Amino acid sequence: MAVTRMTSGNIPRQLTAYAVPLVLGNMFQLTYNAVDSVIVGRFIGKDALAAVGTAGPVMNLLVLGISGLCIGASVVMSESFGAGDDDKIRRALASVSVFGFWFSVACAALGTVFAVPLLRLLQTPEEVLGITAAYLRVIFWGTPFTFFYNALSSALKSVGDSKTPLKFLAFASVLNGALDLVLIGVFRLGIVCSASTTVAAEAVSAVLCAVYLYRRVPLLALRPSEFRVDRRLLGQTLRYGSMTALQQSCQPIGKLFIQGAINSLGVDAMAAFNAAARVDDYAFTPEQSISSAITTFVAQNRGAGRADRVRQGLRAGLALEAVYGVCVCAAVFFARGALMRLFVGDAEQSVIDAGCAYLGGMAMLYIMPAFTNGLQGFFRGMGDMGVTLWNTFLQISLRAVFIWILTPHVGLVGAAWSSAIGWAVMLAFQFPYLYFRHLRKL
Repeated sequence: MAVTRMTSGNIPRQLTAYAVPLVLGNMFQLTYNAVDSVIVGRFIGKDALAAVGTAGPVMNLLVLGISGLCIGASVVMSESFGAGDDDKIRRALASVSVFGFWFSVACAALGTVFAVPLLRLLQTPEEVLGITAAYLRVIFWGTPFTFFYNALSSALKSVGDSKTPLKFLAFASVLNGALDLVLIGVFRLGIVCSASTTVAAEAVSAVLCAVYLYRRVPLLALRPSEFRVDRRLLGQTLRYGSMTALQQSCQPIGKLFIQGAINSLGVDAMAAFNAAARVDDYAFTPEQSISSAITTFVAQNRGAGRADRVRQGLRAGLALEAVYGVCVCAAVFFARGALMRLFVGDAEQSVIDAGCAYLGGMAMLYIMPAFTNGLQGFFRGMGDMGVTLWNTFLQISLRAVFIWILTPHVGLVGAAWSSAIGWAVMLAFQFPYLYFRHLRKL
């Protein structure tokens, strides 16, 4: 059985082995999303590209809600796995599966009916309203597949298997890209086809996860009679999951206000910031993956009553975050010019200069979110979801406020300084909270 019990063994090796597949999977997804936009923009046109971009925030909020629910279930299952309570793992998986199915069906129905009113609320231009609504409806129809892939993937991760979900994600992403190239690039089909290939890939990944789970992981292979809701476990899952979903939603909502401040600086600043933000995404992703490894490790050992390994896992996880943070700081600082030229040509020197100014400041700061992510992962593993929500809300709120104050005076580098303020205040809260709320009791 492809599971990893983290309640014994070499801690740094376990955290690294768990985090690396997550890093690769997230990087793969980031790269695919960029390529998908290129295919849509080049072969369908700018209206289709605008439609996909407009649908993006709605899709992100939907995915964040689903992933939050599944992360909540994963923490419950990790605790149970660490405690050796196999029956509780199965009941938790059954409860989230039944609830998640009806939740995703409701999302699909409501999304289909209210796609146009929702897009009007977002002030979508009339010339792209129709194709955006068509695209979004197809995406909503695929919500049950999105849920089941995330639920089964979270179940596998809760028992220490982060490699298998990566394989299925990679296969589905390649399939999606290949279908896009053939159906859109060769046969010139439209935006509905783009959404349909995305849903088809999600369906394939969900089916592959289910087949693997039933063939190779009998612990998680539920019988039909077991698909019923345990209200207590579902309540615990929803408490964890709702806090996680809200915490994850803070960032995209806050970024809407941040983008407004950047837009006020002009087109060059907008182009520079949006290009540099893609670099940020790649820099932050491994930090978030290490955080997920810390969550699973801490939850398993908390369930097993291994307070000593919880403390050791926190130290090892933060050390891993620190090493990565230093490396990415140096890499981005020295390569910032080359990175900006990947997005814009040499003729756009003003855009390159603005982006380099921003990345030069941010490169020196990547060590800070390395620690904030590591501590957030620890709090999630301890079942302390409320603090992760308030920490993130505090950080993104301060960042949004100070970016409006600083950028009119110092330009795009003010965006980096505002991030530093948000992370510094977040850390000033996290470390005392960590000591007084958790470490003194372990």
